[in-house]
Amino acid sequence: MNHDAYADTYIREILNGVKSIAMVGASPVNVRPSYFAFKYLAQRGYDMIPVNPGHVGKSLLEKPFVGSLLDIGRPVDMVDIFRNSSHVMAVVDEALKMKPLPKVIWMQLGARDDAAAEMAEAAGLKVVMNRCPKIEYGRLSSEISWMGVNSRTLSSKRAPVPTQGMRLSLNRMSVSGGQTAASDRAAKDRNDLS
Repeated sequence: MNHDAYADTYIREILNGVKSIAMVGASPVNVRPSYFAFKYLAQRGYDMIPVNPGHVGKSLLEKPFVGSLLDIGRPVDMVDIFRNSSHVMAVVDEALKMKPLPKVIWMQLGARDDAAAEMAEAAGLKVVMNRCPKIEYGRLSSEISWMGVNSRTLSSKRAPVPTQGMRLSLNRMSVSGGQTAASDRAAKDRNDLS
C-alpha cells in the first residue's frame, strides 16, 4: 500500500464501512483538535468512543472515557490515533490484542509510523496515515465546499447545507478518484505536459 497517496475510493470505502470509532487521545477540552474531530464524527452518526487514561471518570459528549483500547469491551471498527508518531506503535500493539480486531487503523494528521502500518496490514487491517477522517468526510461529501474550500468534487448539484445530525453521501465523484471521462482526460493532459 502506498501511504503517500490514497485513492478516494479507499478512503470512501473505509468511512462508509465503519460504524464505531475509538479515538485514542480524545480530549474533553473544547478547543483541542481531537474534540472537534470527535464531535464532528459523532454528529455524522459514528459511534464514538473516547480513549484517554488521563480523563477516565469524565465523559466527552456524554460518552464515558476509557483508559485503553482493551477496556472498551465491545467490537470497534476503527481505531483513530490522535497521538504523535512516537506513540503510534504502542497503540497499534494494543489494537492488535483486541478481540475481535478492528478493521482500520487511522493515524491523524502529522502521525506516521511505517513499521506500525506494516504490522497492522500484516494482521489484515486497513491503514491510513497522516489524514483526518473529519476532513476526508467533509471533502468526499462536498460538505467542506460550503466553507469555500475546493473539495475537488465534481457535480452539477451542490451538496445540501449540512444540519445537525445530517449524514451526507460520500459517493460524490471527485477529481482524484478519476472515474469520469472528463477527469481521465484532465489527468492525461496534465501528464502529457510533464
